[in-house]
Amino acid sequence: MQLINMREMKERQSGKIKAIRARRELGRRIRDMGLVPGTEFLVKGRAPLKDPVALRIAGFTLTLRNSEADFIEVEVE
Repeated sequence: MQLINMREMKERQSGKIKAIRARRELGRRIRDMGLVPGTEFLVKGRAPLKDPVALRIAGFTLTLRNSEADFIEVEVE
């Protein structure tokens, strides 16, 4: 297992959230979207300019800006 930043993930790569490094309002907003440590997800795709990224989590699709993904540490195989 390897720990990387969510922004570094490729399309169709799956991972598990290990830590949220954002603080205050941004950290709260990320957690409110369901991105909490232990959550497994799949990178569904990226926009043409690589921002935002579409994630598949618990049966729904969520889009996230790279500036938000920078604060999420994930474990990948």
